[in-house]
Amino acid sequence: MVLGTPPVQINGTIYNDDSNPIGAQAQNDLTDAYLDAQGRFVDRITMTADIGSQKLAPGLYWSGSSLGITGDLTLDAGSDTNAVWIFQIGSTLITAAGAPNNPASRVILTGGAQARNVFWQVGASATLGTYSIFKGTVMAHVSITMDPGSAMEGRALAQGGAVTFNAESASLPVPEAPRFTSISRTAADRMTVVVGTTPFLVLRLDACPDLLLTNWTTLATATPVTNPWTFNDDTATPAVPQRFYRAALSPY
Repeated sequence: MVLGTPPVQINGTIYNDDSNPIGAQAQNDLTDAYLDAQGRFVDRITMTADIGSQKLAPGLYWSGSSLGITGDLTLDAGSDTNAVWIFQIGSTLITAAGAPNNPASRVILTGGAQARNVFWQVGASATLGTYSIFKGTVMAHVSITMDPGSAMEGRALAQGGAVTFNAESASLPVPEAPRFTSISRTAADRMTVVVGTTPFLVLRLDACPDLLLTNWTTLATATPVTNPWTFNDDTATPAVPQRFYRAALSPY
């Protein structure tokens, strides 16, 4: 299914021959999913040009031509972890290119949104620009290119062409459990927490004064682009002599 991908980046088996039953079934499943996404039209919302710097609720979004993403595209589930987004794109999908630690395009999930519930049906090809951060399943009729430094939480599926990792630094991140590397009180009302985590994946940080299950509160839900990640907890107070923290990656 995927040609030319360095083996060091693969955890699993590569099926290059569609005559293989597993490869053939995967192609059939992709075709069914692509046609299902393409064929929906009830309550769809028309989008044009660049959809970056927007905040979108769950729904069906359509463009008869190309779409681009420049800046932060926020998908807000409104606390519904089962919320679904489907983007129907008639031609190409292109995300803006950026620089290390300064991505020019990001897809951000909030309110319980999950990458597994975001679908991009692309009529031609998709290109993830350098150092862009992307979420969801891309189903491209032709091909998908991930440029250097780009990262995807999701799946890249092409019907007729290749899925290309354009240099070794393009990645489908492998989640690793967050780990605390430093916790210190940097002011009377501030704790500075440093967490080692997997870049480009959603991280949730919680705090609690006493370890009781009912007293944990979420301080932040973020998508770090660096490892480690630093958070300043300004809810800490001198009246609370102790503070406990926990961190977890958002489920895919």
